[in-house]
Amino acid sequence: MPFRKIINDPVYGFITIDDELINQVIAHPYFQRLRRINQMALANLVYPGAVHSRLHHALGAYHLMGIALNEIKNKGAQITEAEEQAAKIAILLHDAGHGPFSHALERVLVETRLHEELSLLIIEELNKQFNGQLSLAIEIFTDRYHKKFLYQLISGQLDVDRMDYLTRDSFFTGVNEGVIGYDRILKMLIVHNGELMVEEKSIYSIEKFLVARRLMYWQVYLHKTVLCAEQMLQRIIKRAKQIKAAAQQPLHKFITQPIQTVTLQEFCNLDDYDVLAAIKHWCSHDDKILSTLCNGIINRQLLKIRYFGEPVPQEMVDEKIVQACNTLNLTEEEASWLVFSGEVSSSTYNTKEEHINILFKDGSIKDISEVDNALINQHLMGKVKKYYICYLKT
Repeated sequence: MPFRKIINDPVYGFITIDDELINQVIAHPYFQRLRRINQMALANLVYPGAVHSRLHHALGAYHLMGIALNEIKNKGAQITEAEEQAAKIAILLHDAGHGPFSHALERVLVETRLHEELSLLIIEELNKQFNGQLSLAIEIFTDRYHKKFLYQLISGQLDVDRMDYLTRDSFFTGVNEGVIGYDRILKMLIVHNGELMVEEKSIYSIEKFLVARRLMYWQVYLHKTVLCAEQMLQRIIKRAKQIKAAAQQPLHKFITQPIQTVTLQEFCNLDDYDVLAAIKHWCSHDDKILSTLCNGIINRQLLKIRYFGEPVPQEMVDEKIVQACNTLNLTEEEASWLVFSGEVSSSTYNTKEEHINILFKDGSIKDISEVDNALINQHLMGKVKKYYICYLKT
């Protein structure tokens, strides 16, 4: 009897697992760990429903990958069963390397590697454990396989990763501006000259997809309160490392030892719960900076944040530092942990990274930004940059 299992997903309904190897990958502790990694870090401090996990997202992206592969096969693309299985495994594990609180602590807990690099290390380790059965998935994941469109479905302007996180994050936050027509976009996918493209009929759906992404970044991912909370979280870990604050294992080694001594297995034992337990413990730490930041996160007593269109004047930063010194009896160096400025940016569509090519009925190909009366014009293609200051409320 063929293998078949269904998972009930709040966004798509039933997700079908019909491959025994894929089911074994899903059941592996390295994948199940993603249940304990929040997809949107601390966005739930602003949008209380945003408590979904990386596992939710991975399964959703797997579901969309299956739909996409079926659509392009129906339009003549040659995809073997092995390639389909490998592409599904690659998308399942594309975020396996995320550490606690996802992007918020990237390059903070593990300074030397991005999550994509850690994902590859995890896939390679699983390949050993599964006796080489993930070798093709590794080729696709690293863009070394000759069918480039399979990699483009995993990482590109129109990958199923983005389609799921926009759809899922919009659903769980309740932010309707992020709703996209993912089903229509998937129906319009086509492979031409070995590259992933979309049919002419999908132009408006693609434009809506790009605009929704822009709105979600500024309304959710870079919402000023979310940004402030995540900056505080980063400073908690950096301060804990500086003073070598005690924590329970497996976090203790990440805080007190050189990162080069940490093994992949120790990384895979670490999740949000370890960091959150440490933050609760550090709320009563003797170090005033660490305890202030930790109490701020636990009790949602965040620093004040303001956005500006121009770089924050140094005089304003200095003024806020003096106020923090007087309020908490701190030195200027200590106060700089609680008063700081920076910048964030986001672009709607970056043609330097990857193009969204539209295939017209006459066989011609145009970038989405070059079609007649394109909504994604030169202005929208540029980066939007904002400057911020975070400081202690007085």
